[in-house]
Amino acid sequence: MDTTTKRASSKKGERVSKTTIKRGGGFWKLFKQQRYLYLMSLPFVIWAFIFSYVPLWGWTMAFQNYKPAKSFFDQKWVGFDQFTALFADQQFYLALRNTLAMSFMGLIFGFVVPVIFAILLNEVKGMFFKRTVQTVSYLPHFVSWVVVAGIVTKSLSTDGGIVNELLVSMHIIDQPIQFMAQGKWFWGIVTASDIWKEMGWNTIIYLAAITGIDQEQYEASRVDGAGRFRQMWHITLPGMRTTITVLLIMSIGHLVSIGFEKQFLLGNNLVQDYSQVLDLYALKYGLEMNRYSYGTAISIFNSVISIILLFTANGIFKKTTKESIM
Repeated sequence: MDTTTKRASSKKGERVSKTTIKRGGGFWKLFKQQRYLYLMSLPFVIWAFIFSYVPLWGWTMAFQNYKPAKSFFDQKWVGFDQFTALFADQQFYLALRNTLAMSFMGLIFGFVVPVIFAILLNEVKGMFFKRTVQTVSYLPHFVSWVVVAGIVTKSLSTDGGIVNELLVSMHIIDQPIQFMAQGKWFWGIVTASDIWKEMGWNTIIYLAAITGIDQEQYEASRVDGAGRFRQMWHITLPGMRTTITVLLIMSIGHLVSIGFEKQFLLGNNLVQDYSQVLDLYALKYGLEMNRYSYGTAISIFNSVISIILLFTANGIFKKTTKESIM
């Protein structure tokens, strides 16, 4: 290697070294400037670590024949036997069907309705009426599912239920229908109840996104002769796209993790084949029967499928709409 080449290589190495030092110094300088923000976020990092990551140690139970009276090192390891039993149980597939059915219905209607409601509410000019409707719509969010289930059950009752009385008085039906005793109605009842309870609350974030839209766009569209419907379609809805995309991706990630409160409170033995979801299946065939390892295997299945759905949805939206949450 000649002298010129050596000098060039030496200078290049010095530049790389200086750049690295500069980058490192820039990070510590930024850390020093924003040290109070880091200190403020530290409790939340600790909270997430303790309650979200430390419990993952319990997943080891899914690979054991767990006995509460024994220590961790005395447990019998069974490998994937719990998962084999899970995928061989017909009740698991029944619970998975119900979970996916109610999840997709909730995703479609429970996601679209708040968006439409937010857009329509934004078009209301009277501020008093607008605030009144918004307040009334999100109040059910603060009502527990125990109370909501009681209201829904009473409203659909054959003995003085307002729904049956209204249908009979309008001559739509000849006699009251036992809505809560027929499995074919259960998915729709759960979805409608969830929409009524959460629609107003979910609308708040969409209204916040609408307020961030530049008002000059509406003024320019009115000058060009655009009506209110065209403004909603070409300005309001595109202005909400980022918020809608992020919330949609997060909702898809929770398709198989819908909880069990609604199904547990609204269900009964007559509609068990339609009300049992994965979380209820884990509760019944895991905890109640002291099969802790089996219940843990169900929870792992839920988590893994949720992660796969989240990354898949995020990847699809990232390629198609250039929007993502990661």
